[in-house]
Amino acid sequence: MDIDIASVSKQGGRAYNEDVFGQWSDGRFAAFLVADGAGGHGGGDVAADVARASVLGALAASPGLARAGLRRLLEKANRDVVARQAEGGRLADMRSTVVLAVVDLRAGELAWAHAGDSRAYLFRGGEQVARTIDHSLVQQLVSSGVIDEERARSHPQRNLLLSALGAPDGAVDIDVCERMRVGGGDAVLLCSDGVWEVLGDRRLGELLRASLNPRQWIGRIDAEIRLRAAPGHDNYTAVAIWLHDDGEQAAQPLPPGSS
Repeated sequence: MDIDIASVSKQGGRAYNEDVFGQWSDGRFAAFLVADGAGGHGGGDVAADVARASVLGALAASPGLARAGLRRLLEKANRDVVARQAEGGRLADMRSTVVLAVVDLRAGELAWAHAGDSRAYLFRGGEQVARTIDHSLVQQLVSSGVIDEERARSHPQRNLLLSALGAPDGAVDIDVCERMRVGGGDAVLLCSDGVWEVLGDRRLGELLRASLNPRQWIGRIDAEIRLRAAPGHDNYTAVAIWLHDDGEQAAQPLPPGSS
C-alpha cells in the first residue's frame, strides 16, 4: 500500500503557534502525529515538541501497532513532558494533547492512540467511519446526551480537558483503538481542535468529497478556517493521509512534510 500526505499548521489569530505535527516511516510502518500545546507564556510549544520527539523517537526504536506498545509510547511522552516541567518558569504548567496514527502498509492495518482533544478520523468512500473520542468535559456532555456535537463546538467550556500530557504521577487518560483494516481509497485526518471546532465533522467530510488529492483537501480546510474562524482564533493543524493500493496511480504524488 502507498500513501500520499499533505499538511498545514498555522498560528491562526494567536501570537504564536503551539501546535506541531510530525511523521516517521521505515517503509513498512508509517506514523503521523499532531500535538497541541498549552501553557503559560508559550510553554505549550515546548510540551508539544517534547511529545513529538518522544513518541516518534520511541516508535522508531520499536515500531508496531500493538495496543500495549502504543500506550507505552504516550505514557513515556507524558513522563518526558513532566520531566521538562521541572525546569520551572514558563515550562512549569505546560501541557499537550497528542494524537498518533500508525499504518502497517504491508498488512493494510491502522491503529491510533490519543490523549486530549486532538482528533484522528478515518474516512472510507468519502464518509467518516471512525473517530477518536475527546477527553474533555464537553465530550462527556455529548456522550451523556446533554448536548449534541454542534453545540459542543461552541460550548463555553469546550477547552476544558480531562486528559493531556504533562499530568503528574502518570495520571493521564490514554485511549488506544483496536486495529482497523484499511485499503486503497481510505483517508485519514489528524487535526487539532482549531480545525474541528471551526468546521465540524460533517464539513470535513464534504471538503474531502470535493477534493481530488490530499493537498487539495488540506487547502480547502485551510481556506475555510481562515474564512469562518472568529478573530483571535486558535492555532490549527491538520495532516491528511490518503491510502492507495500498490501500483495504483495517485492523482498527485506528494512528498512527506513535517513541522
